[in-house]
Amino acid sequence: MPSLKDLRNRIASVKATQKIIKAMQMVAAAKLRRAQTAAESARPYAELMEKVLASLAASIGNGAEAPALLRGTSRDNVHLLVVCTAERGLCGAFNASIARLARDTAISLAGQGKTVKILCVGKKGNDILRRQFERQIIDFVDLRGVRSLGFDNADAIGRKIVALFQAGEFDVCTLFFSRFRSVIAQIPTAQQLIPLTLAGGEASAAPQAVYEYEPDEEEILATLLPRNISIQVLRALLENAASEQGARMSAMDNASRNAGEMIKKQTMKYNRSRQAMITKELIEIISGAEAL
Repeated sequence: MPSLKDLRNRIASVKATQKIIKAMQMVAAAKLRRAQTAAESARPYAELMEKVLASLAASIGNGAEAPALLRGTSRDNVHLLVVCTAERGLCGAFNASIARLARDTAISLAGQGKTVKILCVGKKGNDILRRQFERQIIDFVDLRGVRSLGFDNADAIGRKIVALFQAGEFDVCTLFFSRFRSVIAQIPTAQQLIPLTLAGGEASAAPQAVYEYEPDEEEILATLLPRNISIQVLRALLENAASEQGARMSAMDNASRNAGEMIKKQTMKYNRSRQAMITKELIEIISGAEAL
């Protein structure tokens, strides 16, 4: 049975940890507001880019004259998985859920006889996936030194993806990230980047205006398609940033509650042990007095 001193030290240690947890929760709440604003601001631009590309793609079709980023290589033998996670932990199951979705996809593709290559963006995803797919990881993008995510960071990743595709390193590229819904809800998402998949249902449901493009559609697509990949990567990074802070805020809130319950239990245990010790000492004093 621990002594009273051990119990006091344990209570003090948990209280100190609880203070750190509450500080981390407050920092995450402050960062969440900015990250959520950035993520929500990036969504309309990314969605409008998809609509413009859908209109251009519909006008030229999916034939041989279409850019390679749009029509693909007509094969699906080699798949590149771009897995975006956080650089730090202590955010609940945020990193694990994205890595789990990527891992399940990689296992499913390998079971179909496909070749899988992985590009990790973020330290935590790289650490998790390296345990099982060390040979499949072809590159790792470290963003720990970046204080504020911007288009330059996403463009560097987008250019790397396009360069790998032009070099014939893969046929299909899929982006993995966590879409922010609320503080307690982050949705792991897989989005195919190459070849570009466009939702035609919404476009065909409403009457579409007819546009004349200058220069022609092929030249515009040749410029917009690589930029769209960078835009979608930027959107994924911003969604991840908001999801990470929301998950960390929720995780720290749960940890703070658990610490409070632990302090309550240890304090009760300390009081009972102290009361038992005082009772024992009183009994010894009374027994000694009666013996005299």
